[in-house]
Amino acid sequence: MSLVLVIGNKAYSSWSLRPWLLMAEVGIDFDEILIPLDEADTKERILRHSPSGKVPCLVDGDVAVWDTMSIMEYLADHYSDRAIWPADPVARAIARSVSAEMHSGFPALRKACPMNLRKRFPFLGWGGPAAAAEVARIEQIFADCRSRFAGSGPFLFGAFSAADAMYAPVVTRLDRYGWEVSAATRSYMDAVLALPSLKRWTSDAAAEPWVIAADEVELPAK
Repeated sequence: MSLVLVIGNKAYSSWSLRPWLLMAEVGIDFDEILIPLDEADTKERILRHSPSGKVPCLVDGDVAVWDTMSIMEYLADHYSDRAIWPADPVARAIARSVSAEMHSGFPALRKACPMNLRKRFPFLGWGGPAAAAEVARIEQIFADCRSRFAGSGPFLFGAFSAADAMYAPVVTRLDRYGWEVSAATRSYMDAVLALPSLKRWTSDAAAEPWVIAADEVELPAK
């Protein structure tokens, strides 16, 4: 039986995107089950696969692994040849640290700029000073990782890794909500946005019929 990744809407589900992108980019074969979020039967359908009632969930035979970071660690354990984390121990520790920071942090940016891969906005001061401080920290993370570990590669640790998958939804937020970022940040963002798998996910998102009102930020009336 192949691996199955249970995910939510591709337009909105940032947590689903992370393991999906990682698996697609490092060449791990899997099937996907997409369960639309915010529907009357969403929780019931997810619970058939995920004991938490949330997505994403990786199903490997009779094993279910939920939570994005846990899925990535499971994949690293079972696909050690796929360079899911950097090989160097120091780089690997930093990659896990910045991934964990993303996992638990940046609430103001998440709230002000929910992932929506069907819209683009001009910058409108999203989230005020709190979100601006979080974006500054994200840029600092990008600059630090790339200066210390990237070498000539385009990603945070040179080659694509789980850390880039963790930050991919934030890259889409910065891009689609018009955040002004440094040239170095923009270069990294462009590398992530050019990933074939992210392009495929975004194309799928654009074709989805479902709309989640809570994630549909609208421009203020003039």
